[in-house]
Amino acid sequence: MSADVTILELHKLEDLRELERVFAAVWERPDEPPIGSDLMRALAHSGNYIAGARHGTRLVGGLIGWLGGSPPDHLHLHSHILGVVADAQVRGLGFELKQHQRRWCLDRGIKVVEWTTDPLVRRNAHFNLTKLGAEAREYLVNFYGEMIDGLNAGEESDRLLIRWRLDSEQVEAAARGNAPEPAVEQLTGEGAAVVLSVGASGEPVAGPPSSEVLLCQVPEDIVSVRRADPGLAHAWRVESRRVLSVAFDAGYRMSAATRTGWYVLIK
Repeated sequence: MSADVTILELHKLEDLRELERVFAAVWERPDEPPIGSDLMRALAHSGNYIAGARHGTRLVGGLIGWLGGSPPDHLHLHSHILGVVADAQVRGLGFELKQHQRRWCLDRGIKVVEWTTDPLVRRNAHFNLTKLGAEAREYLVNFYGEMIDGLNAGEESDRLLIRWRLDSEQVEAAARGNAPEPAVEQLTGEGAAVVLSVGASGEPVAGPPSSEVLLCQVPEDIVSVRRADPGLAHAWRVESRRVLSVAFDAGYRMSAATRTGWYVLIK
């Protein structure tokens, strides 16, 4: 990252109001931010995690999470929202925000962070599963109800539940920048089954789950698909929901994702 970027916990009301405006811009909800500064103030005051990233004097990103589960065995941090403004021009800021959150948790004896992500957004999949070393074992159908923000408007809010085991070897390697990229051609050559892929016209093409390793592809830019062809976007939602739900119910876990939109699921 740039040397003039700092990541710090936020507590002051004026900083939280600035973070509210950042999130409103990222989610294209100027009149209804996805989280308000009043709630952030309460969360910060009660010992939860709220951090912001400044590039010089400008706040360009932030990350919010709160404690969940029951101690000692099931205590975790639920990481609710991470956003970086589009013109921040700071490479790797999302990754550094998550590493700041990881250190914050480990300093407090918290070993697991969970959050939700849209399974059709491939850039988030690669970031969560490969860059950070997390995994997913659960599919949540229409978790938040129908969305109203500029990125997801009119779409059902299916989500993967991401689980980030902070002290695992995979996560520690990812934190050092040593996260291996899955090799799809090698996996298929070793017998991995393609259970979902992008067809010649952009349509979802399903295949049978017949291997210990499954490969599932999602579109390059589902946000653009939603705006250009809502029917096709809905077809992707329905088919990916079916394929991934069946896989999770059969005992597979999602262990990695490629930059080209392939999920790797291992039984």
